[in-house]
Amino acid sequence: MRLSTKYMGFDLQNPLVPSASPLTRDLDTVKRLEDAGAPAIVMYSLFEEEISHDDEELEHYLSHGSYSFAEALSYFPEHQEYIQGPEMYLEQVRVLKEAVDIPVIGSLNGISIGGWIENARLIEEAGADALELNVYYLPTDINQTGTEVKQLFIDILKTVKEKVSIPVAMKIGHYFSALPSFAKRLKNAGADALVMFNRFYQPDINLEELEVEPMLQLSTSDEICLPLRWIAVLRDQLDISLAATSGVHTARDVLKLTMAGADVTMMTSALLKYGPDHLRKLQQDIINWMDEHEYESLNQMRGSMSMQNVPDPGAFMRASYIKILNEFRCE
Repeated sequence: MRLSTKYMGFDLQNPLVPSASPLTRDLDTVKRLEDAGAPAIVMYSLFEEEISHDDEELEHYLSHGSYSFAEALSYFPEHQEYIQGPEMYLEQVRVLKEAVDIPVIGSLNGISIGGWIENARLIEEAGADALELNVYYLPTDINQTGTEVKQLFIDILKTVKEKVSIPVAMKIGHYFSALPSFAKRLKNAGADALVMFNRFYQPDINLEELEVEPMLQLSTSDEICLPLRWIAVLRDQLDISLAATSGVHTARDVLKLTMAGADVTMMTSALLKYGPDHLRKLQQDIINWMDEHEYESLNQMRGSMSMQNVPDPGAFMRASYIKILNEFRCE
């Protein structure tokens, strides 16, 4: 109970939620995650392209287009092994729901208003307890405005919410102007949670083959600073569940993000690197730190270091920027 939290209405034993990744393609791995203490599981993403294109078109898209994956690319099997379409995805939802006793959160990834959104309803009917909506969109049209991009997110969210009755989390990137205002619009449009933030995998250029190729680097703890700042800013301004993702590896990462105001801390890279049993270690390390610092529960510390609660709120804004630059010295 000391590590318990609430997320989208679910009472979870701890905040250590495995995020969308290929780990959930394997039933035995999901069972190991549950045994190690995972309080819920986010399934790998079902992509709009898997629903809307045949295999030949999709192979071309994946090989030559934008590398818009929500999960670690190098851990994907070969194309023919994992492009299975919505039927296999829905079957996996059913299999996981029968096999585990924790909430199963489906993940739907797309960038347009279209028939693929109907799969939100099918994922619910297959037994998913909630849905994570990942509008992983990279605007490249010079004539498309930021207002239009934000409206695309809002419209997709509203359309999905019309299809389902289960909670819907919105997973977003951080490349938005006026992010707090956009977060409020997402909540008003029906989002039950915000997942912050998506990792944008960047393409690289192969100088020998003269090809554009995907580049993957697993996250590091340094990356928690971005979700930490914005969760701290939003915690007391927005009544919505907040999930931190990107860079969660250690107990200290979890503690910092909880103090900023995160309800759950999601991870993939650490589990790919250390395996499911890493969840057990994190739980024990968190409890050890809490004992040493006399905390009774994570609820006691949640939001204690949000922007509203720290002595100097400017530390989350320009003050830290100025301080770092002024104190920097060359070796």
